[in-house]
Amino acid sequence: MEGIESKKVAVLCGGWSDEREVSISSGTASAQALREAGFVQVDLLDIADKDFVHNIADGGYDAAFVALHGRYGEDGCVQGFLELLGIPYTCSGVLASALATDKAMAKDIYREHGIPTPKEVCLLRGDEYDVVDLVGRVGLPCFVKPVSSGSSYGITHVKEASELADAIEEAFKFDTRILVEAAVVGTEITVPVLGNERAQALEAIEVRYETEFYDLSVKYDDPSKHHVTPPELPEDVVERAKELACRAHQALGCSGASRSDFMVDADGIPYIIETNVIPGMTPQSLLPDAARRMGLGFPELCRKLIELALERGARTTQN
Repeated sequence: MEGIESKKVAVLCGGWSDEREVSISSGTASAQALREAGFVQVDLLDIADKDFVHNIADGGYDAAFVALHGRYGEDGCVQGFLELLGIPYTCSGVLASALATDKAMAKDIYREHGIPTPKEVCLLRGDEYDVVDLVGRVGLPCFVKPVSSGSSYGITHVKEASELADAIEEAFKFDTRILVEAAVVGTEITVPVLGNERAQALEAIEVRYETEFYDLSVKYDDPSKHHVTPPELPEDVVERAKELACRAHQALGCSGASRSDFMVDADGIPYIIETNVIPGMTPQSLLPDAARRMGLGFPELCRKLIELALERGARTTQN
């Protein structure tokens, strides 16, 4: 697609979620990358700004680059707003964004499409539960996590039954529904996927850390300390994870880009943990790192995301 650099682009960031500061970092980096890719009209807009609705509606934008994370930005809310305005936008649409953000719903879809995922119990705030019963159903160790929060907020790695009640209370600070999920012991890898219907997996990355799980202190640290490419796993296992990441992208109805995280157990089975529909776009983030390792620099990646957004927008208009 030639000449897209003449398009006026709004980079959306900020917002009200727990991931506001990460989003601002993603948005700032992406706006700069788009300028380096040749786009001459790039505006960085914070959706929490009181003038945002006026600015986006009257700004004459040809596309929106969504660099939002968490509630209102990654869950389909801003996507629906952009649909009403008729502005093509990067990454997934309303339904895919909502489904992927809801970890409980996403796991049902994974299972429906034959994608292995750890067993879990979903609790609603106010539900009565029995610790012994939960441990019997998911085992130990396990993770307790909010259903719709991201960037590891509210997640606890539970090793002993005595820790479970406090972990549940912590998770409920971030959401009205939580998951108590079996912990798969093994190797953590992530697989970014790029494209619309004909999406392809990028290079898989093994994620290493000394903390109990891939938490905030690791996610935004120097990637050279934690990212290993290719993963130190059998080639057929990595290829299987790539296949499953593409299947998850399609099953959820994702567009543009996604990134699925897996734990590979001792038998070489990749268990999908979640699919991120707006992967981080900071210099330390996994999607840009995977793209760079395949020869696609950050400016080129951001340009590609705009191209895919316009492609999907044109197809929607035709339909």
